[in-house]
Amino acid sequence: MTSEIERETAAPRTASTGSGPALPLWLLREEEFAAWLAARPAHERRWITGQGFAAERDRTLLVPDADGAPALAVAGLGKRAPELSFWQAAGAADRLPPRRYVAAQEWNGADATRLALGFAYAAYRFGRYRQAIAPAASIEPPRNAALAEVERTAEALAMARDWINTPAGDFGPAELAAAARAVARRNGAKYREWVGDELLSAGLRAIHAVGRASVSPPRLIELRWSPPGAERRVILVGKGVCFDSGGLDIKPSTGMALMKKDMGGAAVALALAHLSMRAGLRAEIVVLIPAVENAIGGNAYRPGDVLTTHKGLSVEVGNTDAEGRLVLCDALSLADAEGADLILDFATLTGAARVALGPELPALFGTDPDLVRQMERAGSAEHDPLWPMPLWAPYAEELSSKVADLSNVAASSFAGAIFGALFLQRFVSLTPRWLHLDLYAWNPRERPGRPVGAEPQALRAAYRLLADRYGVA
Repeated sequence: MTSEIERETAAPRTASTGSGPALPLWLLREEEFAAWLAARPAHERRWITGQGFAAERDRTLLVPDADGAPALAVAGLGKRAPELSFWQAAGAADRLPPRRYVAAQEWNGADATRLALGFAYAAYRFGRYRQAIAPAASIEPPRNAALAEVERTAEALAMARDWINTPAGDFGPAELAAAARAVARRNGAKYREWVGDELLSAGLRAIHAVGRASVSPPRLIELRWSPPGAERRVILVGKGVCFDSGGLDIKPSTGMALMKKDMGGAAVALALAHLSMRAGLRAEIVVLIPAVENAIGGNAYRPGDVLTTHKGLSVEVGNTDAEGRLVLCDALSLADAEGADLILDFATLTGAARVALGPELPALFGTDPDLVRQMERAGSAEHDPLWPMPLWAPYAEELSSKVADLSNVAASSFAGAIFGALFLQRFVSLTPRWLHLDLYAWNPRERPGRPVGAEPQALRAAYRLLADRYGVA
């Protein structure tokens, strides 16, 4: 029987405006606005001037014909930029009245693709818990747009947003596993999971310890997909903490308010895998997701416990609220033993990364400086920004423990994001290239095209990196 989660994974929700005549849409930068306005009919010039429109970013306007019926729409892009931004397109779509539009200008392939994808992103609605869903603006497929790429990417982004937005009561470890199973089924990938005490038999004791107090057993989810002739392997690891109470080092209520999004790394990894498989990435893809709830109970793991990890390293638990690195370390060790060209992990790991960079910039760490630069460039090209941070080796000694090989937290209150990355690095010793993305996975403030809610940060950047590195069908 198909579960609700599997049905949602198969068909993410977006708003629709239905059919009807498409209205020509001009997207204008401030520098080109005056010349464009001068070429318009007199009644249009009077209307536009009277509304005080000057192509400011995110400002839109419907322009009537001589009889007062809508004739065209204009959307401001603000100051000149070398290319149309994905977020400019999403912002324009968000601010336009909900109807069908058609691009009035000829856009090159990359800009046309971003225009279509921006409209698709702005059309997303999370409607699981309410019937009324506000309609959104839509656009006819622009000439030169890579429509198959737009469809694949929009679907992957919507899937990740649905998963992150869903409260933990309806999206715990079992439901995350069901979503992963549905992704595997759709793409012909092999699926496997270790559940509950099976983790102990597999040497995944850290994952088990973090999740054992929950009524939903902890698990490690694995997907495997290989196209014909694939010679290289990429492994995607995502932190799947479906809710984080902090454990016995319990969070205050304000700290728990958004903890449904603590599986944002898993959502990005799984959606990225779906996008890559649909595009026909020319590499084997393995996905590993430790799926747990960090709950409180009589059998919860404790501060001071020592855990033996998959790699064989012992870890003293200095804080049960630093659980993400504990579940990731087992998954990364398993990935490292696989033998891969590249491991990427995605995790809502540290508040320190947000203190350093804020909610809009994921922190990027990596063992290969050239690859870090490539990932940064991919983020810039996709308007999915990342900020490189150092794996500062001299700090590693602060993760020492008097009773174990290392502690899961440092004694210092500084450099928390770096300490988290350095801890994870201890579990990746065989793979030549590893990237770690410490992201927020949430948009905390209302912006054009970006409502408050789930944000699959680094997904588009990572896909660009993988497509450039391995190629697609």
